[in-house]
Amino acid sequence: MANGVTYRRAIRVIAAELGCAPDELAVYDRRLATDPGTYSGSLLRATNTELLLVDDGYPPPEASVGLHELGQLAGCHALPVLRLETRGEQAASEVASARAGGYAALKTIAAYRGGLDRVPEHVIGALEANEATGDPLPVQVHCGFGDSDLHLWRADPSYLKPLIERFTATRFVLLHCYPFVREAGWLAHVYANVFLDLSLTIPHVARPREALAESLELAPISKLLYASDASTTPELYLLAAVWWRDALAAVLPELLAPEEVEPAARMILRENALAVYELSGTYAG
Repeated sequence: MANGVTYRRAIRVIAAELGCAPDELAVYDRRLATDPGTYSGSLLRATNTELLLVDDGYPPPEASVGLHELGQLAGCHALPVLRLETRGEQAASEVASARAGGYAALKTIAAYRGGLDRVPEHVIGALEANEATGDPLPVQVHCGFGDSDLHLWRADPSYLKPLIERFTATRFVLLHCYPFVREAGWLAHVYANVFLDLSLTIPHVARPREALAESLELAPISKLLYASDASTTPELYLLAAVWWRDALAAVLPELLAPEEVEPAARMILRENALAVYELSGTYAG
């Protein structure tokens, strides 16, 4: 068995969902013995997810299912997010029609392309085009840890301060954030147009409760969004949902009055995302 603490915890959670022995081999055997679509769909549906926002830049189309199929597997709606880097110099021209094309947001991985301290000009041009529409889409920004081709210190969201102040009509959603959770929380605290999620952080860090508590040291409850960054691994959808809810159940009662806990959890798990991505009218309920 792999020696990562989170991995070992994950095996137990997945085994409980699959109804098999809590060991790596039993989980692996159950996975192989089940139809891939049935297996993936069962884990996605177990999360009770209402809406998926899907980065159209990863994984590449040939290595992924389509939005409609993903929505069918999960039993929910799925909407695309436009990855700016895959458009290159055409990003600005595509942004102008992105909302009409059904996109829920834009996304940049500038942290991988030099760093947040040196955001490429074509990304800045896309941000200008987005704001020039008069009704800009939210912009997701990869912050913090990721793959090995990233220089971690250049993924500090604090570097976004000039862009946040320049594009004041744009809602920036800081993704992942670890280990810069406090920095992201501070930005969400001081800027009205900044929000954050802890996707990738949860489910990957060993102590999700501490990460969640860190984010709420400064960030308002209305600024924190649930997300998984699960991509192509169905188990990660389940793990994120379980550990986010566990963390909220542990942390919110320490910070809030009893009658405030459930409304706060609903905001973080659902309502904040609907508001930020302007979907409240479509997915009311």
